[in-house]
Amino acid sequence: MPSPPTPEPLNDASVPAATDPYAALRWANYRRYISGWCFSATGLHMMNAAVHWELYARTNSPLALGMVGLVQALPVILLALPAGHIADTHDRRRMLIAAQIAFGVCALGLATVSFTRGPLWLVYGLLIIAGCAKAFGSPARSSLFPLILPESLFENAITWNSFVFHVAATFGPIAAGLLISHFSGAGVVFLLTAAGTFIFAGSLMRVRPKPHVGQTDPMSFRSLFAGAGFLYREKTVLAAITLDLFAVLFGGATTMLPIYARDILHVGPIGFGALRAAPYVGAFVMAWMLAHRPPLQRAGRALLFSVAGFGALTVVFGLSTSFPLSLAALLLAGALDNVSVVVRHVLVQLRTPNELRGRVSAVNTVFIDSSNELGGFESGLVAKLFSPVVSVVSGGIGTILVVAGIALAWPEIRNLGRLRPVRPEGDLTEPNAAIEPAPAT
Repeated sequence: MPSPPTPEPLNDASVPAATDPYAALRWANYRRYISGWCFSATGLHMMNAAVHWELYARTNSPLALGMVGLVQALPVILLALPAGHIADTHDRRRMLIAAQIAFGVCALGLATVSFTRGPLWLVYGLLIIAGCAKAFGSPARSSLFPLILPESLFENAITWNSFVFHVAATFGPIAAGLLISHFSGAGVVFLLTAAGTFIFAGSLMRVRPKPHVGQTDPMSFRSLFAGAGFLYREKTVLAAITLDLFAVLFGGATTMLPIYARDILHVGPIGFGALRAAPYVGAFVMAWMLAHRPPLQRAGRALLFSVAGFGALTVVFGLSTSFPLSLAALLLAGALDNVSVVVRHVLVQLRTPNELRGRVSAVNTVFIDSSNELGGFESGLVAKLFSPVVSVVSGGIGTILVVAGIALAWPEIRNLGRLRPVRPEGDLTEPNAAIEPAPAT
């Protein structure tokens, strides 16, 4: 693999003003990163939607849908902490490139299974590979990101990350539904996923991050859990992550969408794609609004109310038998969820020392990504034992109760005001810092 490109010096005067909504996009480094990630995120959302639809079409079992979450969560739980240590001791850019290539290989395998009607155990085996790629890719991507921008632009860049991600997540499921309907199968969807991940791997080769001097500590119990120890001391960050953990564990209805689309709302694969995309449409609109407004002044209250609203709208969706109402509930739930995503991501990035970012991101991956997948398994299991409606509605109610518990247990999150760095930005304002501004337009 080629050596990282040589970074160019940072001129402090070239940093865009904090009030510029397009500040992060004026940096060439960031544009290279975000453009490639858009292709990968779109493809992976297409793949996730296609896997769920095809499995339910072949099995008619909600538990088969839940197993998708379980087989992807286990590698994350087992490997995330070692992956975080590796991200702090090795080249993060190369690590992320390798993860994207692994995603692409997994997608090519799923395409082969789809075209040949291969055994279902092979599908789950390939999803385990995808879980391994996520376990290593998530801490690498999260810890690489701060090396391509100054801290003063983190909130703006993370908002645009969310914006672009939700564009991809909106287009991906809709495209998957249309392609599945047109080709009567998901093979083409998986091929396009592979192409998207390979494009991101290629664009990463052109990203010029600030030189990262990896830590030399050998892997040990203490080093592996250094990120967890830091989060335990940072009560505000811990509260935000815990809130999202239980919200996605109980409140997500995504796993049940194939059942709602086919058996309750009767809208087929195209309607399934629309339902899957609806939360991201709402998040897209919210991200646009957040990018064009001043930073949140009462971030803690915004976080708590947005997650509580997400739970209430999940209940509405679970009880709905109307396709327009279901779309509206998912759209609004996605908009509120985006507020919590932005607050959590900014907190993690601004309050974590660079030498711990990989390991803290790994803990964040275990908290959020694995709980999302385990939440899918929980939803499938409850739906199998009771019904899909009971699964979704009980999850929404559980989310509301979690918000109340977090607000009482951690007053720090209730009192959180404007998001801002708690450390000086000296490491990114030195003459040899590795950030390249884009030309003014």
